[in-house]
Amino acid sequence: MKKLIVTRADNNIQNWKNLIHPILKEYAKRCNADFLCIWNDVKDNSRAYAIMQLYDLFNKYDRILQIDTDCLILKHCPDIFDLVPYDEIGTIYEDVGSRQLHRRNLIKKIQDERQDVNWKSGYINTGVFITSKCHKEIFNPSEPLWMDFGYDDVELGYQIHKNNFKIYELPFTFNHMSMFSESWNLFASKFDSYIIHFAGNGFDNRISRFNQIYQEYLIFKKYNMVY
Repeated sequence: MKKLIVTRADNNIQNWKNLIHPILKEYAKRCNADFLCIWNDVKDNSRAYAIMQLYDLFNKYDRILQIDTDCLILKHCPDIFDLVPYDEIGTIYEDVGSRQLHRRNLIKKIQDERQDVNWKSGYINTGVFITSKCHKEIFNPSEPLWMDFGYDDVELGYQIHKNNFKIYELPFTFNHMSMFSESWNLFASKFDSYIIHFAGNGFDNRISRFNQIYQEYLIFKKYNMVY
């Protein structure tokens, strides 16, 4: 079983790459996986569609775990390849808390514009996203790509349901974004999670995302909790 961990980043975020990619490489070693950084040459949010390169990468690999470059992985994070069954797609659902209404409106919107694939809830997040070779067709859709808010999250969520693939819902501790620290989730601390994801504005919009992740990195490094 040949495994790969990929992340999306271009040279415009070199500071992120310098901080996070060595950590991702160490995690890949623990998982007996190769590591690869992928990107596409665009200036807008459609850069997320670099993930569609996984279609061709499945010619070489059996399983691929995509982890965003704005994710901080702690040393005690389990091997996600071992956790998620081969024939299931591993992801968290982000249509919860303050994001629930907006995300479910997007689920409805794409089906209003295309065909109904019986997708009612379960808005995926590709920040931590594991697929296998049997799922490669979701990265080669026949429709034009979704270019509204959500980009690859909405497109791939739609393709998953269109192809009737089963989703393994990862615990939020494998992709802890800000909405998982809201009251509905008992203000869960990101420090108790395995992977902290500084998506959007991160956890504090008064501070740049990079400074947020760097400050957290220094805390974890002090206690030998990150590579």
